[in-house]
Amino acid sequence: MKNDTYWMSRALELAQQAEAEGEVPVGAVIVRDDVILGEGWNRPIVSHDTTAHAEIQALRAACQQAQNYRLPKSTLYVTLEPCLMCAGAIVHARIDRLVFAAKEPKTGAAGSCFDVLNTPQLNHRVSCEHGILAEQSSTLLRNFFRIRR
Repeated sequence: MKNDTYWMSRALELAQQAEAEGEVPVGAVIVRDDVILGEGWNRPIVSHDTTAHAEIQALRAACQQAQNYRLPKSTLYVTLEPCLMCAGAIVHARIDRLVFAAKEPKTGAAGSCFDVLNTPQLNHRVSCEHGILAEQSSTLLRNFFRIRR
């Protein structure tokens, strides 16, 4: 739990980076053996890339660092429940564990709307936990959208 809070705090820092760029404030960190393999924040607007979610950015960086498209024995920390695209990428990357802060009731694919990470038809399951620093993440998102509207 202590390490989870530490790494989620880093993901929240990255979410603030996204916010500073005018992006939806979501940050992600991939950790293996207490070392950051990759990190990212939302960048679809500035990069003109619909796939540039925080999780995808972190996965790309981690795969480069590991020199492998698979990331076994790693944990992904993200400030918001992943969408379908990101959940699929998490499964393909063979991430062992996902820890997310805030639930996404409209599009969440880690249990809220869908449970891609534990779909019996897929050949990999991802252990999933949520709620670590959820209030801080929710507040960051709420404030971002309040200002935008």
